[in-house]
Amino acid sequence: MFSKSNLLATLVGAVVMFFLGYLIWGVATADFFEEHSVVNVMREVPNLGLIALGNVVGAFILSTLYSKWARGHHSLGQGFQFGALIGAFVGIAMGLIWYATANWMDLTGHVAEAVIDILYYGIVGAVIGFVYQKTAAKE
Repeated sequence: MFSKSNLLATLVGAVVMFFLGYLIWGVATADFFEEHSVVNVMREVPNLGLIALGNVVGAFILSTLYSKWARGHHSLGQGFQFGALIGAFVGIAMGLIWYATANWMDLTGHVAEAVIDILYYGIVGAVIGFVYQKTAAKE
C-alpha cells in the first residue's frame, strides 16, 4: 500500500487533480455551472488547504485501487479506463442520486458534470497508470 509506485502516483495524481480541477471547475466551466445551479452553495473564498488535502487523500485512494485493479498491467490506457469508470460512478450514478434527492443543479448541469467527471477522472487515472508503468519493478 505504501510502495514507491503508490506514493509517487499519489503525489503526481494529487497535483494533477488540484490544477486540472481548478482549470475545469474554477475557470473553464464556472460560468456554465453558475447558470445551471439552482442554489449557490459555493464559499466566497474556498479553503485551498482542504482542497489540496482532499486531492491527496483522493489520489491515494485512486492509486491504491488502481494498483489492485490493474494487476501489474500498467499503462496510460489502463489508467484512463480505470479513471473513466470512477468518473462514471461519480458523475452518472451519484449524479442521478443527487439530482433525485437535492435541489442543487438542473438536469443539464448534472449531465455536463457527468461528462466532465468521466474525462477528469480518466485523465487522473491515466496519469496514475503512467506513473505505475514508469516505476514498476523491472522483471
